[in-house]
Amino acid sequence: MTKKERYKIVLDYFEKNIPNAQTELIYQDSFQLLVAVILSAQCTDVRVNQTTPAIFKKYPNAVALAKATFDELFPLIKSISYPNNKTKHLIGMANMLMDKFGGEIPMRVDDLVQLPGVGRKTANVITSVVDQQPNMAVDTHVFRVSARLGLTTKATTPLAAEKQLIQYIPEALVHKAHHWLILHGRYTCFARNPKCSLCGLTEICGYYKKQMKNKVAQKTA
Repeated sequence: MTKKERYKIVLDYFEKNIPNAQTELIYQDSFQLLVAVILSAQCTDVRVNQTTPAIFKKYPNAVALAKATFDELFPLIKSISYPNNKTKHLIGMANMLMDKFGGEIPMRVDDLVQLPGVGRKTANVITSVVDQQPNMAVDTHVFRVSARLGLTTKATTPLAAEKQLIQYIPEALVHKAHHWLILHGRYTCFARNPKCSLCGLTEICGYYKKQMKNKVAQKTA
């Protein structure tokens, strides 16, 4: 099977089974999404969604957030992982938006990564979700699922995985494929004890074949 054929099988499967995939973060505009994605680093979307309403009520835009002090913002974030750093990042991000970007969220990855708390993954999320740009954000789910399905080969870093995925996924589908891979990893292809019995991609999954091979070996040992 060629890489092109493998990608077609995977993308067709997701298109049929998760046609309306989208982020599970709750937001109303690009500013709220940026805040939510910064908070979501090493934290669940569920926890972020429980936390952001109070933040958005008090700080509805970059103008308001830029005026926040650490002591004012921290209590609203303390239930999130790494609250000290994220509090500083959010305030710094808002101030840079005001000082450098006129309070608007830039839609270029190179601009976004200049903001405190924003790395390449976050920048790719913002541009793909808000603007449907063909940018692939690679988190732990995308990295794991892509490797198991053979979409990536010997990709040892998120950037390497991103480059391989972008090479084979049609531009028009990249923004959707990001969510497909995340949701598949979040609800089916767990790091431990994945729900292979519920997955329709086991025929091409290298991880599944390896697990089956190991089970056969254990039975015959």
